[in-house]
Amino acid sequence: MSLHIETPLLASRPLSLASGLDIWLKLEALQPSGSFKLRGIGLACEAYAKQGKRRFISSSGGNAGIAVAYAGRCLGLAVTVVVPETTTERAKQLIRQEQAEVIVHGKSWHEANALALSLLGDDDAYIHPFDDPLLWQGHASMIDEVAASGLKPDAVVLSVGGGGLFSGVCEGLARNGWGQLPVFAVETAGAASLAAAMAAKQLVALDSVNTVATSLAAKQVCQRALEWTQARPVHSHVISDREALDACEQFLSDQRILVEPACGAALALAYAPTVELKRYQKVLVIVCGGVTATLDQIRQWRAAC
Repeated sequence: MSLHIETPLLASRPLSLASGLDIWLKLEALQPSGSFKLRGIGLACEAYAKQGKRRFISSSGGNAGIAVAYAGRCLGLAVTVVVPETTTERAKQLIRQEQAEVIVHGKSWHEANALALSLLGDDDAYIHPFDDPLLWQGHASMIDEVAASGLKPDAVVLSVGGGGLFSGVCEGLARNGWGQLPVFAVETAGAASLAAAMAAKQLVALDSVNTVATSLAAKQVCQRALEWTQARPVHSHVISDREALDACEQFLSDQRILVEPACGAALALAYAPTVELKRYQKVLVIVCGGVTATLDQIRQWRAAC
């Protein structure tokens, strides 16, 4: 039995009316850890546990750390998560709630990750938040579930941070024979590392990231994500923080589910589709989730935009 659950696939009347399209939602926000991350991270943790590893070490500002902590508790193994100083108190509390150790280090994920790697011993397994074939294999299972339901969308909309979800969805589309289905990859303006890579046709490291969508705040996407953009139809779309936050509030009203701004990015495109997206009728939106944002925090961010 896997650590993740099969999530609902829902036709959304409110989003369909708003967009003029036929919008379907894959509700990854309902995973036990609160986000899609549990699919790939759960698979990786189970694989390392079978190899005899006794502790998981990860670096994360939120959802990945929560997923590793949840997986470790379920498997009866110790977990240490190194988070940067920018991590919210809520995120740290949610990681500790799963009985994991939290270490705060560095001003960015890259600094936290460097410390996490330095802690590794022989009995430890390192769980990367987005750049690992095991993660992509696990994330791909959400597309397996869509295919098994009998729904074949005309296009897929998702948010992109480091590229783990994007790489997993592309793998899932490929293994279900949907390799030429277009993917609309949405980022916020302060963290558009995939858009930069696609424009340059090579990996680009942003000088800095500045967005309220902290789960998207990767200075550089993984190599696999760039490769997928060159192997299949991918449309890059960049929105503002304000648009992501507005989508979070509207989605809460429409579907009674609170998601974080990183997920709001994809929803923003679903609520207000571009000319390119309007060429497709049946659109699958990955509601990737996120439990680190509260409604009060989202409203504070909106007031500051």
